[in-house]
Amino acid sequence: MKQVINHLRSGEIELIDIPRPYCKAGHVLIRTENSLISSGTERMVVEFGRANILSKAQSRPDKVLQVLSKLQTDGVVPTMEAVFSRLDEPLPLGYCSAGLVIEVGEGVREFSVGDRVVSNGHHAEVVCVPVNLCARIPDGVSYQEGAFTVLSSIALQGVRLAEPALGERVAVLGLGLVGLLTVQILKANGCQVLGADFEENKLSLAEKFGAKTVNLAAGEDPIKAGMIFSDNQGIDRVIITAATDSSDPVHQAAQMSRKRGKIVLVGVTGLDLKRADFYEKELTFQVSCSYGPGRYDPAYEEKGGDYPIGFVRWTEGRNFQAVLELMRDKKLDVAPLISKVCPFENAPGAYEVLLNDPSQLGIVLAYQSNQETPPTVQILDRSPTDKLQVSPETPVIGMIGAGMFASRVLIPALKKQGAALHTLVSAGGLSAAVSGRKFGFAQASTDDEEVFNQAEINTVFIATRHDLHADLVVKGLRSGKHVFVEKPLALDHDQLAAIKTAREEFPATRLMVGYNRRFSPLVVKLKKLLDARTQPLSMIYTVNPGFIPADHWTRDPEIGGGRIIGEACHMIDLIRYLVGSPILEVNARMLGGAAPVSQREDKMTLTLSFTDGSLGTIHYFANGSKRFPKERVEVFSEGRILQLDNFRALRGFEWPGFSSRRLWRQDKGHQNEIKAFLDGIQSGGPDPISWDELVEVSRASFLAVESARDSGSSSGTIKKT
Repeated sequence: MKQVINHLRSGEIELIDIPRPYCKAGHVLIRTENSLISSGTERMVVEFGRANILSKAQSRPDKVLQVLSKLQTDGVVPTMEAVFSRLDEPLPLGYCSAGLVIEVGEGVREFSVGDRVVSNGHHAEVVCVPVNLCARIPDGVSYQEGAFTVLSSIALQGVRLAEPALGERVAVLGLGLVGLLTVQILKANGCQVLGADFEENKLSLAEKFGAKTVNLAAGEDPIKAGMIFSDNQGIDRVIITAATDSSDPVHQAAQMSRKRGKIVLVGVTGLDLKRADFYEKELTFQVSCSYGPGRYDPAYEEKGGDYPIGFVRWTEGRNFQAVLELMRDKKLDVAPLISKVCPFENAPGAYEVLLNDPSQLGIVLAYQSNQETPPTVQILDRSPTDKLQVSPETPVIGMIGAGMFASRVLIPALKKQGAALHTLVSAGGLSAAVSGRKFGFAQASTDDEEVFNQAEINTVFIATRHDLHADLVVKGLRSGKHVFVEKPLALDHDQLAAIKTAREEFPATRLMVGYNRRFSPLVVKLKKLLDARTQPLSMIYTVNPGFIPADHWTRDPEIGGGRIIGEACHMIDLIRYLVGSPILEVNARMLGGAAPVSQREDKMTLTLSFTDGSLGTIHYFANGSKRFPKERVEVFSEGRILQLDNFRALRGFEWPGFSSRRLWRQDKGHQNEIKAFLDGIQSGGPDPISWDELVEVSRASFLAVESARDSGSSSGTIKKT
């Protein structure tokens, strides 16, 4: 199937072939009939892509600061690689779509195959959308009209926040698509409306919808017009739907408002607020968030949880429904807002029209009707077994997950090692198709069963969200394939037990977890220096991982497992490797307790005891500075110290025959890790990390969290497998 993407580095618009998305639980699969190009948001995105690198940096000073911090800690080359990898990541365009349901995912009761629905799906022939971001199109509303629903919901949410009463005077500053939709919703609400803009065609439409207008291009003063419109009492409510870097709309809104009036920002403006504007009139200023309550809340959007209607009357999904009812009742007329209807196949040309003609409003893309459902597999190249002399021992790779880590780290490492790349899977299909073509995979897919069912594939790489790891590992082992899974191996004891059972059933298969740090060149050197020790070690591992918002998926216990199980397992594994002795006991404490501290589980100290008497302490603190290195390991042994800084520098203090070694760039061991795994498959040698160690590290991470939640009053003992 085809989808519209934007290349952020160049701004090029491309209609790309990808496999259709897989219909996940709690989602619906929709064949698109019409989608709407947002003349405001999408124009800004494309213009950003076409700007030079300096202009991009000037428009995102927050990102520049992040780059500067990374330069200090990681060095020039890794930083620039990260920046350009981000710019090379294709951006799917569109968020206003209408079409026909062709499949429903597990647990979906709200929709059935054949329903006409709207959604915030991208510009693509088929989209997969969570149920709470869809709404059924009522009879009498066309697909073209329905494509305006999401944009209309943005307007509706702005009106809801303004809370205008019947008969109140409301000003709308900016008469683009959202502004003109706002005018109509306000008129339907019984308000008197004043609209301001620079373009004649938009002013004419606003007048057609019943608004008085202010022509800014003709030099008309919006403040004066507002006072005249309100009989010198001041405007009751002002809704700003303009898109500009200037703060003038906010200042004008304040000047025209009545005492104790309200201003709602729906668009994008400068926010250089003047205290006097708001202080003297006791004005209220609020920024509207997209479609309404539930937006950007994973529990609502991704997991399908709803807010009780008695407490949250209007969610984003209910706003969709309200807009569609306004269209059905002919109180919201979007037909005059359609500037152009363009065949979907000509989408790149439609964007050129939008960029070159500021007067364009709604450009609707029309898709071919009665199209067959596209497949979940797309052939990209010949099979590796057709191109290469592949022996049974040659790793033929099927990779599940095509995100940033997979495309930046794992796949290039596999490519460098000469692995035969067969199938790349991602749920949406876009990243699998783009990275698959870039690195030479034979095919891209959105269904992980394609990897397990392909007889040619003998090695599975798993780089998905953490909650999928255990099930996919079990599937891989039971399909008789070697498995490499990114950390963590599992999220709890039950998942680990299921993997253990599968491994015992298929002992000929290999299992590797992506604990790359033990393969770093400086860690290998550190380990070699420790080989001659005669006494137990004392180790301190300081981790400065940085802040992650509480709603990020990695912090969700069900999806990411939390930061200790999801990331600190790396640190546990490295200490286990350097000590070279089994973990005996785990203790952990979180910051806070007596004093309130938010997000306590990413501010934790873990203490590991080993059977040889060694001790390892991990300080995992997310409340540090980004300018400090992310990881530092200090090893105390027999009157000497070894210090490893961020996998770039190793120093010895009073260490015989060794003073220091520094790499020209950070090396966390990913290349060596992949090489060790693939070499083991081909040579039949031992696994790079033993099964017992994999189990120890997983259990230690579980026990650390359990111990910390018990306020450190209990410790966990690692039991033998």
